[in-house]
Amino acid sequence: MLATLKDVARLAGVSVKTVSNVVNGYSFVKPDNRRRVEEALAATGYRPNLGARNLRRGRTGSIALVLPELSIPYFAELAGLVIAAAQEHEWNVLIEQTFGTLSGERSALASLGPHLVDAAIISPEAVSDFQLEVPSVLLGEHEVDVPISRVGIDNVLAATTAVRHLISLGRRRIAAIGAHPQRGTAALRLEGYRAALELEGIEFDPALVVPALNYHRADGAAAMNALLDMHTPPDAVFCFNDLLAVGAMRAAAERFVRVPHDLAVVGFDNNEESAYSSPSLTSVAPDKGAIARAAVDLLHRRVGAGEVAVENVQTPFSLQVRESTAS
Repeated sequence: MLATLKDVARLAGVSVKTVSNVVNGYSFVKPDNRRRVEEALAATGYRPNLGARNLRRGRTGSIALVLPELSIPYFAELAGLVIAAAQEHEWNVLIEQTFGTLSGERSALASLGPHLVDAAIISPEAVSDFQLEVPSVLLGEHEVDVPISRVGIDNVLAATTAVRHLISLGRRRIAAIGAHPQRGTAALRLEGYRAALELEGIEFDPALVVPALNYHRADGAAAMNALLDMHTPPDAVFCFNDLLAVGAMRAAAERFVRVPHDLAVVGFDNNEESAYSSPSLTSVAPDKGAIARAAVDLLHRRVGAGEVAVENVQTPFSLQVRESTAS
């Protein structure tokens, strides 16, 4: 049977209240009593009833993580990191998948309230206006008409860095795969792509920008085939996520276009797959661990704090150069 506070108190020779004070981290316990309680806790294997504790505090002990699509590795990896960060604050994580649609995001956000979660981390792609009854943090740079704290990288600068890397290799006919009318990050990465061309004196060619309805491998392959059908195909391509890039490299290989000799490829997100594809993929690498920790820490400071100032936390990124741009 599970040990109770009474069991611990009996073994330590103190009151139940003293044990409760130690378990809850209160500082006004005599050092000798604290030592005896801690020894008794270890001996009995006592585990606090988090459900009862949260009930007393008026909390649920859970936060929500609202993401577009768990089949995209970036979001799956990020979810794991958020769960790890949340565990440090004794939070469970409820994951909502929206598929990046306006209806999906509205439905998920409408279901969140203090009866279900203490707070929420949201990564939207379509919704622009919403109201939540719990403290919330936004991931990314998608524009919303809501005063809300957010955590993310500078997508414009990251895209500019990726494209300037391609230009530094001597590539001049650089395509972009991933334009999307509803994805805020897509617009920012396209802006960064165009900024890099302008900085290096390369004329922007709209024919080299190929949209992607979804950000899956098949979409990248279809876009790459369209580019290779052009009278003058590109000599490099910047893809707005790694799955698009892997699909693009597959399409190139099937048409005997060599990567990186004939076509240099850069992705975005630095998923685990990017290091093990053949060739391995050069990719923009957001610090996903820093994003997860910053988002959870922001929520933790906000829960129970009432009105707090809106914060914009920018986390670092790097460019991981691999075989798809370096022989």
